[in-house]
Order: sequence, then structure tokens, then C-alpha cells
Amino acid sequence: MKVRIAIVSDVHYAGAEERARCTNNRYWQQVKNPIVRIAARAFHHFIWLRDHGGHNNLLDEFLAAAGQPDLVVANGDYSCNTGKAGVSDPASFASAKECLDKIRSRFAEKVRVTIGDHELGKTDLFSGRGSMTLASWPRVTQGLGIEPFWRVSFGKYVLLGITSSLVALPLYRLDVTAADAAGWDQLRQTHMENIRAAFAGLKPGERVILFSHDPSALPFLWREPVVRDNLTRLEQTLVGHLHTNVVIRLSRAFSWLPPVSFLGVGVRRITGGLREAKLWKTFHVRLCPALAGIQLLKDGGWLSIELDTDANTPAKFEFHPLKW
Repeated sequence: MKVRIAIVSDVHYAGAEERARCTNNRYWQQVKNPIVRIAARAFHHFIWLRDHGGHNNLLDEFLAAAGQPDLVVANGDYSCNTGKAGVSDPASFASAKECLDKIRSRFAEKVRVTIGDHELGKTDLFSGRGSMTLASWPRVTQGLGIEPFWRVSFGKYVLLGITSSLVALPLYRLDVTAADAAGWDQLRQTHMENIRAAFAGLKPGERVILFSHDPSALPFLWREPVVRDNLTRLEQTLVGHLHTNVVIRLSRAFSWLPPVSFLGVGVRRITGGLREAKLWKTFHVRLCPALAGIQLLKDGGWLSIELDTDANTPAKFEFHPLKW
């Protein structure tokens, strides 16, 4: 039997309040250092995304084009995180809820959702604002109704969704305040136990497709013996976070660079994760780009998978570009 799965990632939807913030309080105005401010403005204007929060229409285009899949996976980052504190910020929560409500209204019980770093918060790359905020956790799991870990089976295929920020907490610890550290540690411990149990419980002949928003989590999974022992059964890992395949290629090319500790928390986290990008290949990583891609290439879109539930043939992937 054939099963079709649609995957969407990094929607970065902007509700009314976040849209107003993006329009009236330009990103670079939050950066105090004038030289860094110029760099931030140039980076977003020419390379990353000029109109942050101005692409809500792409979600509507995905919803119209996806047809009637058997499963829809949303792989993280539903708001613009303009408050830099995840969905503990009311405006970011409203954006994420509006985004997920649209997806769930269209596909109902077929939807599975993973948690991205924008849902939890992180320190901003240029301004140094923000943190991974423990107050976001109940708003994610209860307010948005997202399961931190989920499992779906189609015949011999097992699909697993994990929370990458918890798995990679040793890396994200730079973004965690001292007051929140113990709470995050406990959440990670529970999450890792669920992941270990899922891999230990695989039946003979079952194959795994893994969903992890941030590929920085993968080296930490590799350190788990039960995961490493089952990597031959892992057919593909679907990630988001990086927005474009250009970043995947650059990450692998520069994985030899040492972590950079003198340019702030954001750079230290990114270069620390980059250091282990060589391990991503072990997990057969495939990127689902951001719906908008990046400004430079406008290479966004979404993915679909066709599965043979008997696992006689490998999963077939198709990229569906969206133009803007």
C-alpha cells in the first residue's frame, strides 16, 4: 500500500501584532553596536529575509496545493519569535496558534507537529536579546497542543518526531538562564527516555523516518547507544531550521572550524553545532526548506513523501517549490 505524507517547515507566520512589530520596529533597530547593525541590516536585506513576517500567503498556498495526504508533518518554527522568548511572548503565541489552527483546520487529525527553537526562544544572533524560556513550555504543550515526542506507524515504517532543542540542550544551554536550567534538565531527561524506548522497541523489519527541527540535535542522538545501534534502520531524517539547502552544504563544508566564543552567544551556539555537522550524514539528513526559503535565492517550498508500507522500496521524496 502507498501512503503520502506532506511536510511543511519554518512557516514563520506573523499574526497581527507580530506583523506590526516587523513593520514598525525593524530588526536592525534592536542592535546597539552600529557596525553590527549595518551587518544585520545587510544580511537580512540581501541574504536571509527582507520582509520578515510578510509571507503568510505561502502557508495558504501550501494548504491549497497539498491535496489529501495521509499525514501532514509540521516540522517547527510557526511564529516569527519577535519577542525572542518563544511563545511565552503573547504576540508570538498568537502567531503560532493562528498558523497551527489553519493547518489543523485543513487536515484535522492527520496533523503531527514538532517543536522548533522559535517556539521555545533563543538568544538572537545580532542583538543578543532573548533566551530559551521555560515559561514557553506549557504554552507549547498545552496552549498549542504540541506533543514533545510522537510516533506514527504505516506498515513497516515508523515515523518519530522529537524536540530538537531538548536533545541538543547541552548546546542550547548558552541560551538558558540559571533560573530555568533545572526545569529544562528534567524535561530533557524525560524526553531522552522516550527516544531510547522508541528505538529499543523497534520490531524486526521496521524502518524509521525521523523528524527533528534542528539538525544540531543529531550528534547528541548519536551518543545514545540504543540509537547508534539502530542507525542502519534509519532511512531518513527530516530537518528544518536551516531554511535552504545552501546552508546544509556550507555547514558540512565548514564543520572543521572550531567554535567561536568571542562574538556572542548566538555565534557560539551556531559554531558549536557546526563543529559536529560531519555526523549529520550518518542520519541521512534531508532538509525541508522554509516556505519562503531565503531572500537571496527565493528557494522555498515543501516536501512530500510516498511510502511503500511494506518497505520493499525506499521512500520517494518530492520537493514542491513556492514562488514569491
